[in-house]
Amino acid sequence: MTKIRAFSAIRPCTALAAEVAALPYDVYSREEAAAAVQGHPYSFLNIDRPETQFDPGQDMYAPEVYQKADEMLKEWLDKGILIREEAPAYYIYSQTMGGRMQTGLVALSSVDDYLSDVVKKHENTRADKEEDRMRHVDTTSMQTGPIFLAYRDSYEADHVIDQGLRTVPLYDFESDDGIRHTLYRISDERLIGKLTEAFAEIPCTYIADGHHRAASAVRVAKKRREAHPNYTGEEEFNWFLSVLFPMSQLRIYDYNRVVHDLNGLSREEFLKKLAESYDVTELKLQPGEEEKDPEYMRPYEKGQVGMYLSGVWYRLTAREEILSGDPVKGLDVSMLQDHVLAPLLGILDPKTDRRIDFVGGIRGVQELKKRTDACGGVAFLMYPTSMRELFRVADNGLLMPPKSTWFEPKLRSGLFIHEIER
Repeated sequence: MTKIRAFSAIRPCTALAAEVAALPYDVYSREEAAAAVQGHPYSFLNIDRPETQFDPGQDMYAPEVYQKADEMLKEWLDKGILIREEAPAYYIYSQTMGGRMQTGLVALSSVDDYLSDVVKKHENTRADKEEDRMRHVDTTSMQTGPIFLAYRDSYEADHVIDQGLRTVPLYDFESDDGIRHTLYRISDERLIGKLTEAFAEIPCTYIADGHHRAASAVRVAKKRREAHPNYTGEEEFNWFLSVLFPMSQLRIYDYNRVVHDLNGLSREEFLKKLAESYDVTELKLQPGEEEKDPEYMRPYEKGQVGMYLSGVWYRLTAREEILSGDPVKGLDVSMLQDHVLAPLLGILDPKTDRRIDFVGGIRGVQELKKRTDACGGVAFLMYPTSMRELFRVADNGLLMPPKSTWFEPKLRSGLFIHEIER
């Protein structure tokens, strides 16, 4: 049983919504965040990454940095950049990219659902990243970035959401990357009740993206529970900000790998060892053919990997002996890690090894070629992990390897903020 509820959101005034909306804080390095806020005083990234308000030498984890985020939130509320809704509501968030639309419900999800594994996870979190967001939420008493959740399609829930799509949008704008964001408010108590009841029939939800944000929100909730030993469970800190999407509307993109060198192997030695696990086929491309048909070198089915090495594209097909029915070991990213990256290229811990880069599929094949030509290593173009594979891993209480999934479009931060305590 999935517990969700409506909430009184803090959100941008209509005139500034497009300027406030920002990509998630964790898609930027510190330098990229500092550059991104230049000339954009209303971008929510100024608050999500408050170190951008200080000199580059400032300790980005110092208490005064998080305090700055709190001060800016209060200032934006005072100035009317952000407004506070009086009555609880659900919101619909529709994103359109390249002609494909996905529509989710903005709601609060239950901390207790997270703790009891009704909200299912498929990734580990890093302590330092979790601590950073925990301090941001705790200092501001606000959850500023939604957790991206998925659920198995529900006719009842989707029917009510469709009704909401027929109303006048609250916001409707196109971001700089060409993605259209359209948002609606559901304030009718009858529809709110129907949505709450419909989700109560859904056995569980799955974190698609935002494991660190979710874990941080839960840590703050535990801290507030200790400070309020007589808590009832209805307090705002017992809920976290989320956007819930039906499984059928979501698309996972490939998350590709670039290794900077061949770990001391020659090209011929590497190809010979590779052939023990994969059938290796050279793709006969003419110069410039990647630009004419960039999809040609992509793997077209599970078990295949595209590879770029020394100016040549290859197609790798997993040999039968490395295929596995295990939910994790059977993932394409796992087979590559277990049979190529670790034993041949020496990438034992892809989370920390600086010899490997990860490139989201949205950046295109040319980005892989460019990076590989620059470092002289090898690139692997992955077949995307499927939503069914993600659900299967999470349902079995297992974890995916790092960088297994890349979701697009990204949810924007700053459009809806959840205040956990006033």
